[in-house]
Amino acid sequence: MSNSAAGPSSKSKAGSSQPYGTTSFKHKRGVFQKDLQHMMYGFGDDANPLPETVALVEEIVVEYVTDLAHNAQDIGSKRGKLSVEDFLYQIRKDFPKLKRCTELLSMQKELKQVKKAFEVDEEKLAAWHQ
Repeated sequence: MSNSAAGPSSKSKAGSSQPYGTTSFKHKRGVFQKDLQHMMYGFGDDANPLPETVALVEEIVVEYVTDLAHNAQDIGSKRGKLSVEDFLYQIRKDFPKLKRCTELLSMQKELKQVKKAFEVDEEKLAAWHQ
């Protein structure tokens, strides 16, 4: 992937079908490039991929996440609130993504429980020392 030339980008989806034009989010280019370079390397690309390739991957990822968030917001607005389930509903047909998301959510829940178990109540600690 590092030797591929970055062709013309397809901004037609993001530009034309954006019902959120009044609150459009302007993405600062290059914000995720360092992270994407590491991720691309981890998935088998060159350690230093072409800047054009990284920029193209960044554009694709940002567009995907933005579309996912907008679609989840559309679903959530019917109930009056946006929830994690709205995002899971969006990826329900992509089993590997759904499995990874549910795995990460369960790990997040476990971490919260572990942190809560190690929280020290200052009042109880002060009373115990007296």
